[in-house]
Amino acid sequence: QVQLVESGGGSVQAGGALRLSCTHSGYSYTRNCMGWFRQAPGKERDGVATIYTHSGAPWYADSVKGRFTISRDNAKNTVYLQMNSLKPEDTAIYYCAADRCDYRLGRTPAEFNYWGQGTQVTVSS
Repeated sequence: QVQLVESGGGSVQAGGALRLSCTHSGYSYTRNCMGWFRQAPGKERDGVATIYTHSGAPWYADSVKGRFTISRDNAKNTVYLQMNSLKPEDTAIYYCAADRCDYRLGRTPAEFNYWGQGTQVTVSS
């Protein structure tokens, strides 16, 4: 059974920073790639950043390039999302996801079968 446990959400003013963590437990092949998605009220869940856990190769949504950094610590089975220069439009529930990603580094929710419970990020202006 795969479990993803997130931490690190909270409230911050615009321009501030937060770091999210996600720890994976379960079959190792289910964490070939991991990443972060977010969902704001009334909107669809969108990809933020994903990473191949073996190579460290990342993908970023255009809206967060240059501000967010995804990284991993394979010894801890943990993926991080460092969020800098936060904007009010970054406010959302952030979800961690994991899967095999056999064909490409996933970047859409449909490409991931394993999900965390979500953590709220609120950025005030």
